Amino acid sequence: MGFKTYTCPIAKKCGGCEWLAVPYPIQLRRKQEAIEKLFAQMAREDGAPIEDVRGMDEPLAFRHKAATPFAPGKGGRIRSGFYAAGSHRIVRCDACLVEDPRAREVLTTVAHVAEKLHIPAYEEDRGTGCLRHAVLRTGYATDESLLTIVTNGPQLPREKRLVEGLLDACPELTSIVQNVNDRRTNAILGRDCRTLHGPGIMHDRLLGCTFEIGPTSFYQTNPAQTEVLYQLAIDAAQLAEGNRVLDAYCGTGTIGICAAAASNGVQVMGVEQVGGAVSCAKRNARANGVSDRCDFIRADATQYLVKAAHADEHFDVVIMDPPRAGSTPEFLSAVASVAPARVVYVSCNAVTQARDLEILRAQGYRLERLTPVDMFPHTKHVETVALVTHT
Repeated sequence: MGFKTYTCPIAKKCGGCEWLAVPYPIQLRRKQEAIEKLFAQMAREDGAPIEDVRGMDEPLAFRHKAATPFAPGKGGRIRSGFYAAGSHRIVRCDACLVEDPRAREVLTTVAHVAEKLHIPAYEEDRGTGCLRHAVLRTGYATDESLLTIVTNGPQLPREKRLVEGLLDACPELTSIVQNVNDRRTNAILGRDCRTLHGPGIMHDRLLGCTFEIGPTSFYQTNPAQTEVLYQLAIDAAQLAEGNRVLDAYCGTGTIGICAAAASNGVQVMGVEQVGGAVSCAKRNARANGVSDRCDFIRADATQYLVKAAHADEHFDVVIMDPPRAGSTPEFLSAVASVAPARVVYVSCNAVTQARDLEILRAQGYRLERLTPVDMFPHTKHVETVALVTHT
């Protein structure tokens, strides 16, 4: 891997790729060193290797989810692009190095078609106007795409002509959805969605499994590295026929379904507190032919596992992928009570992961190995997969 660097005309204004000017091998070295420093004592005490960070061969065009805010411009124009670092000032973007090359043109087209139809952009300070954001998801292993247009209320003026204009310019779009967000908030998406074109969803594949993606679904933005992450987790789980597996914080069931598809004779219980994600996980299990070996329930992960521990339930393996805040002491204590031989902890925040692993270690588990994964090149962010085993 050569010491090639990448340039972007708006890099300093946008701030999204803070390490873009840093050669990629140096980025990976920095991430490796940060993880080694954070876990140094734990790894030394447990005799656990910290494996080399898994990076990308070419860290470009990896984001299969792209978004833009909209704001009024001069002469009835609609501005789009990215928010400048630390502000809500929009920086125009015609192309982005890290996004799927198809994405930015579609998002810009939304602004252009809306301009022609005199659909007003959202004025953040006043809370008026219609068009707030657009979010585009594109398939990594499929040709499907899902465009979500976020509006400041249920009314979308000249809706039919907007959809026709978008499809004329971007015939590759397979679904267009309106999402309503009338709250004064920094959150992009609201709760209510309405399909304007197509099925209102799209599909993509990871590790040979097909997954449904809706407008509000959580789905990793870098699918190529997601396959690396999930394969590491499945390998660490060392699943065998008859194993009972808990997939905690399971979302739409991606990890658990991939694990079930790769391992005959395992039973997966997925737990997720978002009802829509649970329904999607069940559909995903049926679509991949593993519904007889995967069950998904709507519950808070901590409450579910505490109840399972009180009922003397047992899991052979726990796979957990909590949010950035990490897990809870109660969940981790309940893990020890259900006595899995292995816990596979997938994390998007190594600091909270290290905190949680210390709790598991105090309950008789030891760190077996830890692997960093570079999901977001050109940023400081790094994800990790940890395997802990019962001593």
